[in-house]
Amino acid sequence: MRIFHLSAECYPVAKVGGLADVVGALPKYQNKAGLHAAVVMPFYDRKFTQENEFETVYEGLTLLGERRLYYQILKERTDKLGFELYLIKIPGLIDRVEVYSYPDETEQFIAFQIAFLDWITFSNQHPDVIHCHDHHSGLVPFLIKHSKVYTRLANTPAVFTIHNGQYHGAFGYNKLNYLPEIDNTKIGLLDWAGGINPLASAVKCCWKYTTVSPSYLDELTKSSNGLEYLFYLEHSKGLGIINGIDTDVWDPSTDPMIAGNFTNKQIAKGKAKNKAALCSHFELSTDKPLIAFIGRLVVEKGADMIAAAMEKSFADHPDGFNLLILGTGDKDTEKELIALKAAFPKTCNVFIGYDEPLAHLIYAGADYLLMPSRVEPCGLNQLYALRYGTMPMVRSTGGLKDSVIDFGDTGGYGIRYNNASVTDICHAVSRALELFKNTKELDALRKIMVALDFSWDRSANEYINLYKSLKPII
Repeated sequence: MRIFHLSAECYPVAKVGGLADVVGALPKYQNKAGLHAAVVMPFYDRKFTQENEFETVYEGLTLLGERRLYYQILKERTDKLGFELYLIKIPGLIDRVEVYSYPDETEQFIAFQIAFLDWITFSNQHPDVIHCHDHHSGLVPFLIKHSKVYTRLANTPAVFTIHNGQYHGAFGYNKLNYLPEIDNTKIGLLDWAGGINPLASAVKCCWKYTTVSPSYLDELTKSSNGLEYLFYLEHSKGLGIINGIDTDVWDPSTDPMIAGNFTNKQIAKGKAKNKAALCSHFELSTDKPLIAFIGRLVVEKGADMIAAAMEKSFADHPDGFNLLILGTGDKDTEKELIALKAAFPKTCNVFIGYDEPLAHLIYAGADYLLMPSRVEPCGLNQLYALRYGTMPMVRSTGGLKDSVIDFGDTGGYGIRYNNASVTDICHAVSRALELFKNTKELDALRKIMVALDFSWDRSANEYINLYKSLKPII
């Protein structure tokens, strides 16, 4: 079964968020399971493309309205990522450094999708499934059904995965002419709220859509930035499959980025060694429980509540714990956290930015990982934390709700709370500090954490079963 994954991001080529981690891992595990999965994404002038060899496998001309575009399909020569990687390069449009935030972003992603469809149509490719990820590829399910240019692909199943339903990629009808010739009687399938909405169109036109956790499938009917009614209508077409993690990369027994490797039988000793290295680097005490936050400092992640919650928690528990923040984002939030560090220099440290080796060391050395998210379609950080025996402290939403069971419940191993509020965060901190006093119980919970299976093997099989259900074409 040949699968094309179409995405704007893929780790390690270009990463902004969790989308890249999923697309960089799922195809590899699908190939291990016997599929022929490949990734197609835009070309970015970044470290990966500069340091690896590519060959041009196809060249062509296409149209974006009246604008003629030359495009190349570049293939990474060695399949070093565990799957075939194809990059679409269009000089002057898709050959830049950054993934998002250009003023002609709409044109970029429309051209990316058209070039992809032109390539697989005119080079006579025969995918069994086209798997589109987020709105950047959301026009593809419509175009293969309702554009006269791509009639050969009309019966090809299209699966659409929603990694974040808050972003739609919507644009006005003044850019409708960018699309190749379409059946004008089907324009309603592009429309939502008087404009062209790629995410809405994909949900309407795909064979099946998935969300990155079962709970997020239901949450989209209540909060999806204006598409709530659409998700209510199309709910039966949806399926929630929680993301996995790449256990080859995230493995405390082999991870080259941490201070000391450890197995399931050496959890306490291994975490102590990594905590010592982490605390030494950031001038924190190893005797106190260490609570960490890793992620984007944005409202969606609840980062705007951290400074106030931690200031209150430090007051409630003088010298009771250490705090370490790794992230970047909203400038006001960054300033608040830097001020928190200045107010509590012996118990708080903040690293503004992102550092992959440091993130690995924090997962290995911290005692708790705080995730106060307002919205979390799946979340991967809690899965990384569990893999390294670090207890997640999460708000009960989306994938956090699906992957973390509170240690007070049967079979539980984490800390969960209901409301995105300073009060609930502080209560979670108090519970964490109380648990830390009971070394025997915490060690037992860590053994449960590291034994959990959140690998891509499990999730990849769920996607494979979904593909196989798309009868009668496959």
